[in-house]
Amino acid sequence: MDGFGVGAPKAPGFATCEAALRRHRCCLSGVAFRGGAPRAWSSALSESLNSSETFRSSYTPFVAELVDAALRGADEKLGRDTVVLDLREFVDSFDALVLSSGRNDRQVRSIAEEIERQVDLVLGVKPQHVEGWTAGEWIALDYGDVIVHIFDEAARDYYDLEHLWSAAPAFRPQPQR
Repeated sequence: MDGFGVGAPKAPGFATCEAALRRHRCCLSGVAFRGGAPRAWSSALSESLNSSETFRSSYTPFVAELVDAALRGADEKLGRDTVVLDLREFVDSFDALVLSSGRNDRQVRSIAEEIERQVDLVLGVKPQHVEGWTAGEWIALDYGDVIVHIFDEAARDYYDLEHLWSAAPAFRPQPQR
């Protein structure tokens, strides 16, 4: 019995997860669920993991600039272990998560302030929603297509968003310091 039960058809076999995603994209005909406008799909997952340029090149210009500004802000205030997760294949409500951490609540707030400043300077936009400012343990900046999370180290280890989204392509920039 190769199927899922007695008399069930055999499950389609895909050599890789990437092949399954390609098939899924073809079924959607390139139409995004949010808004219904055609959407440029990303390149192969293996290419995304090897090159930062390939990773971000398929973002819209707005999202690419927002991610770059967030990375600059985190780097400027010595954010630790900054990573960008490309979630376009998994979530339709936003494109990317930017994760960074600080050593304490003061540094977490400082990183969040600098990211807000950099994004406002480059794009002239403020976050649609900010959460966690008072505690400073985990601050979330919601820019719509990009959500930025800044954690203290204990909260980042506890919530472990990288593990939760481990199937998503990740880009870890080299610090510019």
